[in-house]
This record gives sequence, C-alpha cells and structure tokens, in this order.
Amino acid sequence: MLAGRGRNKIRPPRRGLGTGDAVDFDSMWQVLEASLREIHTKNASKLSFEEQYRNAYKLVLKKRGETLYERVKDFEERWLTNEVRPRIIAVAAPVLSLFDTTSSTIATVNEKRLAGERLLRALKQAWEDHNLCMSMTTDVLMYMDRVYCKDFRKPSIFTASMGQFRDCVLRTPVHADNQVSVSQVLNAVILDQVRMDREGDMIDKSLLKSCVYMLEGLYETEEEEEHLKLYLTSFEPEFLRASEEFYRNEGSTLLLDADAGTFCRHAKKRVSEEEDRCRSTLSPLTLRKIKTVVETELIKNHLREVIALEGSGVKYMLDNDRTSDLAMIFDLSARVDPQKTELKKAVQSRIVEQGTDVNNATVAATQAPAKPSAPTGDKADSEDKAPEKPINLQTNAAIGWVDGVLRLKDKYDNFLTEAFQSDQGLQTALTRSFTDFINAFERLSEFVSLFFDENMKKGIKGKTENEVDALLDKGITLLRYIQDKDMFERYYKKHLSRRLLMKRSISMDAERQMISKMKMEVGNTFTQRIEAMFRDMAVSVDLTSQYKRHVAQLGDPDPQRADIEVNVLTSTMWPLEAMAPSYNEGEDRPRCNFPPQIERVKQGFEKFYLDKHSGRKLTWQANMGTADLRAYFHEMKGKKTRELNVSTYAMIILLLFNDLPPGQFLSCEEIQAQTNIPINELTRNLQSLAVASKTQVLTKKPMSKDVKLSDKFYFNEQFYSQFQRVKIGVVTSGNRVEDPIERSETEKKNNDTRAGSIEAAIVRIMKQRKELNHQKLIAEVIQQLTARFKPDINMVKKRIESLIEREYLERIDDTEPAAYRYLA
Repeated sequence: MLAGRGRNKIRPPRRGLGTGDAVDFDSMWQVLEASLREIHTKNASKLSFEEQYRNAYKLVLKKRGETLYERVKDFEERWLTNEVRPRIIAVAAPVLSLFDTTSSTIATVNEKRLAGERLLRALKQAWEDHNLCMSMTTDVLMYMDRVYCKDFRKPSIFTASMGQFRDCVLRTPVHADNQVSVSQVLNAVILDQVRMDREGDMIDKSLLKSCVYMLEGLYETEEEEEHLKLYLTSFEPEFLRASEEFYRNEGSTLLLDADAGTFCRHAKKRVSEEEDRCRSTLSPLTLRKIKTVVETELIKNHLREVIALEGSGVKYMLDNDRTSDLAMIFDLSARVDPQKTELKKAVQSRIVEQGTDVNNATVAATQAPAKPSAPTGDKADSEDKAPEKPINLQTNAAIGWVDGVLRLKDKYDNFLTEAFQSDQGLQTALTRSFTDFINAFERLSEFVSLFFDENMKKGIKGKTENEVDALLDKGITLLRYIQDKDMFERYYKKHLSRRLLMKRSISMDAERQMISKMKMEVGNTFTQRIEAMFRDMAVSVDLTSQYKRHVAQLGDPDPQRADIEVNVLTSTMWPLEAMAPSYNEGEDRPRCNFPPQIERVKQGFEKFYLDKHSGRKLTWQANMGTADLRAYFHEMKGKKTRELNVSTYAMIILLLFNDLPPGQFLSCEEIQAQTNIPINELTRNLQSLAVASKTQVLTKKPMSKDVKLSDKFYFNEQFYSQFQRVKIGVVTSGNRVEDPIERSETEKKNNDTRAGSIEAAIVRIMKQRKELNHQKLIAEVIQQLTARFKPDINMVKKRIESLIEREYLERIDDTEPAAYRYLA
C-alpha cells in the first residue's frame, strides 16, 4: 500500500472550454433553423432528433446559449407574423365587419354564427399547431431550457413562444387603421356564441371550449401567474359584464310577463345552465362569479317584487298550498340572502293576516245572534229545530277558534318541512308570527282551556281515542305561544275542577298524561298547583275508603243510611270561583239546608275527619256535588222505579217532595226558604227538573222557561223514561265561555295574583342586589316573570311604590337615574 501525505485527485481533461469561437455557430444554427422550419411545416418525420439535440447541446455547452435562445425566439416571431397571423386576420376581418354596430348592414344570426365559427376553427387550428410544434421544439432544446434558462432565469422556450403567440396573433390589430385586435374579435364571437346558447340556438360547444382552453393557456406575463391568465384578464371581465346586462334585461322582462312560479323556475334553470356552461364550454374558474351575476341580476334585484307579485307571489303560494313553488323561492332566497329576509317578512305577514281572520271570525261568531228555526205547523218539529243556545254557540266558536289555529299551524308546519327545509330562521319567524296573532286574541287562554276541556270529557262523539290524543298533542303546542300562562292556568284549573268533581273526565290516567305533556312543554313551575289538585283527589279516594270502614266498625243499624263519597280539597290549590262562581273570594257563602238524613251523614263525616285532622275547617260545596236517587212514579207504565243522577242541590229539592201529599205543590219561594239554596242555583236546578223536556221529574205551573218565585212545582207521577238510569244535568252548569262581567272578574282576580307575584319578584331581586336603579330593577322583574306572564310596566311601578310605602324599599336620594335600597 502506498502511503503519502494526501490523496491524489485525477481530473478529466477539459477540452473546448477556452472560447466559444471554436464552435461554428452559424452552420449549426442553419441546421437547427432548417429543422425548426420542417417541424412547423409538419415534415418532422425526416429529422433526426438525436442530431438536432446534439447541435443545441454543443451550442449551449460552448456558451452560445443566449444567442441560440434569441435566434429561436426570432424564428418563432417571424413564423407567427408571416405564416400564422395572415391566416387569422383573413377570417377575423369579415367577423369584425359583421359585429360592427356602426355598419349600415345588419347581419343575420346565422351569418354571425358561421363567421364566428370560422374564426374559432382557425384559432383552434393555429393554437394546436403552435402547441405541437413548440412541444417538439422544446424536446430539441431541452438542454438549453435545463441549463441556460435555469442559470440565467429565463422563461423556457415554450413559455416564451406562448407569449409570442399572444402578442403576434391575438393582440395584433385586424386592420391597420383600426385598433380592434384579434383577441377582442374572439371575445365578441365567444360572447355571441354564449348569447345564442342562452337563447336556445345550437352552437359548437367543443369548438368554443378549445378556444377557451387556449385563453386559459396564455398569460399576461412570462411568469405565468395563475391570476394573470388571459382568460381571466381579457375574456372573463367582458363575459361577466355582458352577462350582467343580459340577465338584468331578462329579469325586467320576465317580471312583467311571467308569474312568480314561472320566474322562480326560470331563474333556477338559468343558474343550472350557467353551471353546466362553465363545466362544459367555458371554464370552472368562472363558475362562482357567473353564479353571483345570475343570482344578483336575476334573483336578488327582483326577489322582493317576485315575492310580492299579486296573484302569484308568496301570498298566493301559501293560500293555495303551492309547496313546490315555495321550495323554489326558498332556494332562490337562500342563494342571495342567508337570512331570507324578504321571504320571512312575506310569510310572517300572511300568517298574521290569516290568524287575524280566524280571530275576527271567532269574535263575529260569538257576537252573532242564534239562527231562528224555519216556521212549521208541527209543534214537535219546531221544538227539534229550535235555535242553538247562545251559550253553545259561543262554546262552539271557542273550539272552532282553536281548531282554526291548529289547522293553520299544521299548514305552516308542512311548509316548514316540505318547502323551507326546516330552516331555523323561518321556524323562528313562524313562531313569532303565531305568537303575535294568538296573543292579540283577548280570549286566548280561556278558549285553549275550553278546547282541552271539551276533548278531555267522556263521550266525545265522532273521534277515536287516538284522534283525540293527536288533537291534544297539537293543542299542547299552543301553550308555547301563550304569553300570559298564568291566565291559562287559572282557566285550566277551573275547567279541570269541574271535570274531576263532576266525574266527566275520560280517565285520571288521561288527565295525568296531559299534565305530563304540559310539564314537558312549559316547565314544572306551571303544573305544580294542578298536580296538587290530583293529589287531593287521590287522598280523597283513600279517605272515603277509611270512612266507610269506620262506619262499618261502628255497626250503624240504619239500613236507609245514605252512602257518601267526599272529595276534600285544599282551598289554596282549587279555584274558588269554580267552587262557587256566584260569590267573590272572602265573602260569606250562605249554607244550604240539607235534609235530616243527609245532615246526619254529613256531620258523621265531619267528626271522623276533624278527629284525624285537628285544627282544620271543612266548608261544604254543595254546588259541586252529585247524588244518585231511587225514585218511584205511581203512574209510570211498566217498571215504576228509576235511578236519577242529579246535582246535590237537585237532590235537596226532590227530597222535599217525599213528605208532600199527592197533588200538593211547592212554590219556588217556599223551596228557597226551606233549602236556603242561592236563588240563581235554585233557578237553574228547577229548570233542569221541570223545564227540560226529557227530564221533567217535576211539573211547573205556569209552564215557561223562566222561573219566578210564585211558580208552582208538583212531583210528576207520570214521568217516563226508557232508560233505567236517568242523568239530569244542570242547565248551563258545564264549562262555557264567560260573559263580559265574569271575564272582568277573572281578569281582576288574575291581576291581584300578578301583583303578589311582582312584589315577590321585586323583594327577591332587591334582597340579593341590595341597591339597584329603576330601569335595571324593572328589566330584571320582567325577565323573571316572562315565563308565566308578560308584566305590565305600570303595574310593576305601582308595586314598587307599594313596597316603598310598606317600608320594604326606600329611594336613594340624589341619584340619577332613580335607584332603590332594600330594607332588611
């Protein structure tokens, strides 16, 4: 092994690197130039690629790359100028004259199309030839591109030649005395072809696509930046401007001639056409921009007018269930306005209009007089065709109002899912609209409660259990629209109390399910007191069982002892106005006189109950009770006994006739004196017993609907009913629409309750905050109470003043704005 101080490095000999003059450039260039000419004249098959590549390689290697680069560029420029340009100008000049708007000769559409296609074909052929030739040239000059162009940061010869095609062919004037370039004529032809396509004429889309591809392959500079494509800088702006004008004019014309549905279908079709055109004919680069143009000029600028079109706009679509048209107008609105502002306004406005119509129709129905029956000679027929009672008319109007609102809601719920894609914004708009018109109806709470009451009663005609359940589910959704839920609660408790105490409910399970649904919809706070009513009923069932066992243990020897079932109700949880509607809270109610046999049972239960619950007080509500009596009618055909189901007051009245000799009577005044039943309750019960045609257990003289104190009542020995059990209802004792006086009393009681709720909220807030200014206090009170009712600001102010007078609060002196301090 040889050892040394370092390794010897053997270098290859360097030959020909002295000067570039050693190479015969001119002779080599002549060979290359001839080869380039053969390539451009499509005779390249005779050439030797290896030989041409070697010549170019040697020139670059001998530092003649720059000269070679420039010579090739000069060759391409001469070729484009002398060979290509004349052919293009020859077909572009006639096109320019046809498209000249100042010319006196008007060209036909077909002439323009044919001339334009000739230019497109010529440019397509020239561009494809140039690309092919330059691809082959690039292969020959590959070493120059890789070494010289890279070292000196020159564009490749292919890129440079593309710029030459742009400048020598496209940007050359068509006429020497006219500055209109081939590129401008090309743009005009493409735009004309697009216009014809939009108008339904046939065009050569592949030819158009080839020329667009050419524009996409050319750039403003040799750096070839994406945003400087000739397509984007030269053609696209003109295309977008022409499209704006086209769709602006089309939109105005269409608005005058077409209906809203046709306009929407056409606009949607146009957007789809432009999308297809960009994908198949023009460039995807323009897709977003042309969609914006169409959406702006054809949709956005006319959307308000389309929506408001009389006889075909959104109002017409909503009224005539044009779901598909609504879906289209929703789609168009979503394209130009994510908030769908105009559509929401139109839908909201129509909902409020239709809802107001429902409100007004209901008001008119409740105020309309009963329709008289047609006069006939048959007395029985005239009785059967008697006018419907005003009370029934009003109750039916109340149920009809809820049905009308629910039908309207079903209609718009269907629109929301089928046409509006369950859009959250439109759902909010629908909720707001329903809230507005529903709460504009003064009797909202009462009517919704009556709706529930009618559907929760036994014996609903014409509806299955499933149909009733579905209807109640819809009714539950109305609760979310009610702002004054405290008023609804008051009515619901009133109606519920009658269903429970009069045993008119479908079932206790159904009632509890209804409360559960309410709780899910509006929260636990709303249903607490209603649930307490059910607890009272459950406790009463258990209490009655205990009392019966207690009586059995005592061994009562009286076989005629009346059986009793008692409902013990917590006075603070049950509506007192429903218990005794003739009297105000706090008034002493006259106590009726029970028959001795009933009084003995009543006192027995009182002793039993008070022994178990010392300190409590029982107040008997005879107006809310019922009784089963066995009656004997001497002159009745067949079996002479019937079981009568009557009110407690009716029981007391009938038992008076037990000790009365046959043929004797009692006057209304005498009955009232012996029973001490309130006169209005007495009147209603006597009407049920003596006036109602199918339940005349008593006879009245003189016979009339009205009951006077002097009227005489006899026991009707000739009473007959085909039924063994006869139910005698009290006239107008069911739940019904309140008259103005009753409604005024209900509102007064509710306002009194609200006053207490407002004061409690004020105290809670001030106890926590200690000091608070006036505006913030009112705002917090409203926020806390909105879930139950919408507090009136004046009422809030009055409650603040009341609390100041009672020294719960005090004003803070010298503060602006006014503020309050809590006094512990």
